[in-house]
Amino acid sequence: MNLPKSKRESEEFGGGKKGLVLCKKCTSAYYKKSWHHDIAGLKNYEKDWPVHFTVCPACQMIHNKQYEGRIKIKNIPVVSEDRLDDLIRGFCHRAFERDPLDRLINLEKSLPAGRQDGSDWTVTTTENQLANKLAKKIKDAFSKVKSKTKFAGDPSDVVEITIEFS
Repeated sequence: MNLPKSKRESEEFGGGKKGLVLCKKCTSAYYKKSWHHDIAGLKNYEKDWPVHFTVCPACQMIHNKQYEGRIKIKNIPVVSEDRLDDLIRGFCHRAFERDPLDRLINLEKSLPAGRQDGSDWTVTTTENQLANKLAKKIKDAFSKVKSKTKFAGDPSDVVEITIEFS
């Protein structure tokens, strides 16, 4: 019995390819239908398989200035900035260690004109699920935080999340 291919696999990355595909930018390896950090830790890897070089989907998104997740964080109290910065960077780093396609693209900090007490940040990620999980983690870590999630319509996978400190 043949099962239909996963919708995500066939649309986002295409079908599985025989051999190895290495990213030119970050050295991630595509092997057996998924991306890995490097080929050194791979088991049962056929050394005579063809090797192709390309750019992985995450590096391509970053190059094209695209994202799937954007979190706007508003009115961040000065006393919470260092803790929030550590939380965001640490969470995204751990996600990247698990999956080379989960990346923090940018963490942009700004102090709106005329305001002295709270800054606004914009966080962009390569995966919408990473943005959702990060927003939930921020909400769990800080009290008096409200969040609002908005998904872009098809065919886009973009999620926009607004978190506001009160």
